[in-house]
Amino acid sequence: MPANDQLETLWNHVSNHLCASISPDAYSRWFSGMKLCAASDDAIWLAVPDSIHQLWIEMNYLPALQAAFGAITGAHHRFRFEVNEAAAGTGELAGAFESAAPIAEAVEETEAGLAPAEAPAMEIAFDAEPPVEGRDACTFDNFVVGASNEYAHAAARAVAERPGRSYNPLFFFGGSGLGKTHLMHAIGAEVRAKKPRARVVYITSEEFTNQFIAALQTHSIAKFRKRFRQADVLLIDDVHFLAGKERSQEEFFHTFNALLDGNKQIVLSSDRPPAEIKDLENRLVTRFEWGHTTEITRPDEETRVAILQRKAESLEVDVPRYLLEFIAAGISSSVRRLQGALIRVASWISLHGPMSTDQAEELLRDMLQQEARNGLSIDLIQRCVAANFDIRLADMVSRKRPASIAVPRQLAMYLARELTTESYQEIGGAFGGRDHGTVMHACRASEERMKEDAALRRRVAAIRSQIERGG
Repeated sequence: MPANDQLETLWNHVSNHLCASISPDAYSRWFSGMKLCAASDDAIWLAVPDSIHQLWIEMNYLPALQAAFGAITGAHHRFRFEVNEAAAGTGELAGAFESAAPIAEAVEETEAGLAPAEAPAMEIAFDAEPPVEGRDACTFDNFVVGASNEYAHAAARAVAERPGRSYNPLFFFGGSGLGKTHLMHAIGAEVRAKKPRARVVYITSEEFTNQFIAALQTHSIAKFRKRFRQADVLLIDDVHFLAGKERSQEEFFHTFNALLDGNKQIVLSSDRPPAEIKDLENRLVTRFEWGHTTEITRPDEETRVAILQRKAESLEVDVPRYLLEFIAAGISSSVRRLQGALIRVASWISLHGPMSTDQAEELLRDMLQQEARNGLSIDLIQRCVAANFDIRLADMVSRKRPASIAVPRQLAMYLARELTTESYQEIGGAFGGRDHGTVMHACRASEERMKEDAALRRRVAAIRSQIERGG
């Protein structure tokens, strides 16, 4: 690793790039107290004054930080943050980091064929935007359970207790920022705690594809296959990214079979159920559905307050209950967005002191406006579709089945799935208590009709624009 003077020189160059890409106020507030402690070929260790700095930088400035380091080093780096104000810049952290092998070296040694006892306990390959809390904070203890995620949480617990024997594969699906990645890391952390020598590999499907392409280009496909097919637990995030990538799907198909044949655990996540991932080979869809598929939906307001309370405690900032309730009432689409709003409020309080609801509303105005735009209701969708097809609003929830009613009703279900974050169960409930399977069928049928009928496709696009304008 570079000596202290080299680290200082590197950080000076990176700081100059940062200053050119972000505002002076942002740099002064979030980066002036940061120190570069250590660096390897693909990893950077940074000290920050407190957890608020770490979370805010990860949520808002990680791309700028990566671009600045990339401009100087010509490499893509993973970032590790250490919250340690006293040690920042004193060399204490650098000394501690030098005792650990860099990420790249650990992976290379593993691929070179070290004995299992010498292999790293857990391999982690983050994409460009890691979870807000970082993998070490993504445990079962830090996961707030509510009605929206209790089944997913229970399934994850069961898998962590008996990997390869409970639900295999385990498939999470749901909107972005609802906790899928958190549960995946919690499984990995639990397995690692119980079996330190277990090979636990987490990777996004995008990174899987990128590494597969790189392995083909460098004629190192054997090493690539060894890494994934010898895993005890394989955690693949965002598998919908595999859609349309035939070679990557082929490789993953054989990896999937090799692991399942060896009774190894596979955990997958996506923003939609397997059957709805377009351009995904049917043999993969059927395998994804072999085990247990569970949906994570938006948390209710009570759960959102509990999430905020837990997060505020971890930030060690006293955020009044009335502000937590204000944030929970205004933001419901994503836990990640919810935490982002809290961090913004907590940062303000740490800098300025007590905060009123009016001040919070002004501070979060852009997030609340975006939430309102995203909060399209099923009722609005039903009214717009009914008016366009000249049927009664009551027909949307009726049991009438003539095509003149059934087709618009199915299109309304399809648009509800596309334009809202409601689950299949919630959509079905809004259409007269229909079940999950009926809504899925309606979505597939609508997509097929629009593929074959250009006029209908244009008509639905016009209705969609009307809905997005508010009716």
